[in-house]
This record gives sequence, structure tokens and C-alpha cells, in this order.
Amino acid sequence: MSSTASISKHSAQELDAWFDQRFEEKMAERNAAHTPAMTLIATKGTLDMAYPPFILASTAAALGWDVSVFFTFYGLSLLKKQLDLKVTPLGNPAMPMKLPEGPAWLQGRELTIPTSVMSLVPGFEHLATSMMRKTMDSKGIARIEELRELCIEAGVKLVACQMTVDLFDYEDDEFISEIHEWVGAASFLPRALKADVNLFV
Repeated sequence: MSSTASISKHSAQELDAWFDQRFEEKMAERNAAHTPAMTLIATKGTLDMAYPPFILASTAAALGWDVSVFFTFYGLSLLKKQLDLKVTPLGNPAMPMKLPEGPAWLQGRELTIPTSVMSLVPGFEHLATSMMRKTMDSKGIARIEELRELCIEAGVKLVACQMTVDLFDYEDDEFISEIHEWVGAASFLPRALKADVNLFV
């Protein structure tokens, strides 16, 4: 091999090594400058299912993420000024029924109540909701109103589904003023496409 060819090969190797190093540095800079993004789609308006979107959104926002939550169908009720959220064990066999108060020997024990009984007892949904709220209060769990306020303060974008508003004949003044925008799925999905994490709850 001639000396000229040897020098040329050596230069090419150095150039390749320099390029690889610069590429790694630039990628590291890009990753360091990247703000993680998360989108959530909230579809349920019950007391128990109101927690996941607000907990996840507020936590991600606290970590510095860019967060958007799309509230659609029954999930849209979570953006109302007046929240009247309920929970029911009907159709939810995983939900434990434990007494938050009463005799020490009975507190914390799971109550196995047949669905047929629950469906026939007047006011059972109200009872289950009351028990759930008391249990959450005794454990120091924040109310939905508080979690929603945390999300607003942290800059979470609360997005209302315009189609659902039209479907259920809602009025704009029924909802909190902090809603970021009123759009349809076609406007929200491009944002979800660019996000690092997408969740459906």
C-alpha cells in the first residue's frame, strides 16, 4: 500500500470517529433540551375513575412535562363547575366494599354483597359513594376539585371535546373557565401523535 493511500485511509478513520463523536454530542444536546409530552383521554365521569387522569396529569406536570388531557363523553363532566361524582360497585367486581367507620372488628373488612342485593337496595349508590369519600378522607386522599386545581396551576392543558358538548346539549357556562380549548378529536390527535406518552383512561 502506498504512503498516500495509507494517509488517506487514516484520515477517513479519523473523520468517521470525529463524525460519530459529534453525532453523539448533538443527540445528547437534543435529548437534554427535549421536554417530554403526555396526552391523556379521559372518558369516565365516576368518582373512582376521575382520579387516574388528574393524578397522572398533575404528576407529569410536576416533573416538567407538557401535558394535555382530552375530556370526552362522560369524562367531560369532570370539567364542570359543580362536581357531583358518584361511584357504584355494580358491574365493578374489583371494587372492595370496606366500612370506613364503625366497630374496630368490622372496619377494614371487605363486605361481600351480591350484585342482586346491591341493585335492589334503594340508595345503595349513595351509600357506596359516601363510604368511598369517607375512606379517602381518612387516608388523606385529595378531593377531585383539589387535584383539578393542581393541574390548572401546573399548566396542564384541559381540553374539552366539542362533539360531546353538542351531543349532550351542554352550555359553556356549566364548565370551569380554565378550559384550554374546545376541539374535536381531529384537532387533538395531531398533538397526541407528537407526544411521548399517550394514555386512555
